[in-house]
Amino acid sequence: MITQSLEDGVRTLRLDRPEKKNALTGQMYADLAEALETGNTDDAVRCHLICGQPEAFTSGNDIGDFLQFAGKMQMSETPVYRFLRALVGNRKPLVASIDGIAVGVGATLLMHCDMVFASPRSVIRTPFIDLGLVPEAGSSLLGPKFMGHARAFEMLCLGRPFSAERAYQAGLINEVVSENVDEVALACAREIAAKPPEAMALSRQFLWQESQDLSDRVDEEAKVFSSRLTSPEAISAFQAFMTKKSKS
Repeated sequence: MITQSLEDGVRTLRLDRPEKKNALTGQMYADLAEALETGNTDDAVRCHLICGQPEAFTSGNDIGDFLQFAGKMQMSETPVYRFLRALVGNRKPLVASIDGIAVGVGATLLMHCDMVFASPRSVIRTPFIDLGLVPEAGSSLLGPKFMGHARAFEMLCLGRPFSAERAYQAGLINEVVSENVDEVALACAREIAAKPPEAMALSRQFLWQESQDLSDRVDEEAKVFSSRLTSPEAISAFQAFMTKKSKS
């Protein structure tokens, strides 16, 4: 589930499914998308803060939940796609606080954030290729922009995990916080929210001026991602994952 609160202009969105390492369900994607969409026109919301639980920002998609609609409906009809479009269409500053694992979309959504804070034990990983899939959330465009081609390839194609320090050096996160990462991220979100909102919105828009290219890339990735779901590689990878999960 997603728990929400609004205080001092900051809407906090907390991934709250610790028993499953914050694996994201369709309903969680829908709730996140709804919060970002409504925040665009809500003057009380000046900044969004996304955070998780101790040791788990998110382990990525809940595979069992994901397979219920994967390959059975158009990607544009899924809650995952709605969330990705909400990220691209988000007009309010977005801050993330990571403590622990950030897998799959938990990694790629960071590329849509304006400020990212992580604890030293955080690990960022994108196992798309291992599942026979392709990167999503516009990460094939944003990854090289933030990190350069070599490190983007290492993360998005090789799927190698990045420590918090490595992600900081790559420019994916702003600061490694040794204690109380959520508090530091919240303080930053409040600092953002206290700024003149119109000037902040206009300035942020300039920084995200490639938004149309990003929007097109999200759509292009989604089409290929959807077609890959029914490929022999992906089917085999998902079957192996579910078998391993059932044995564990």
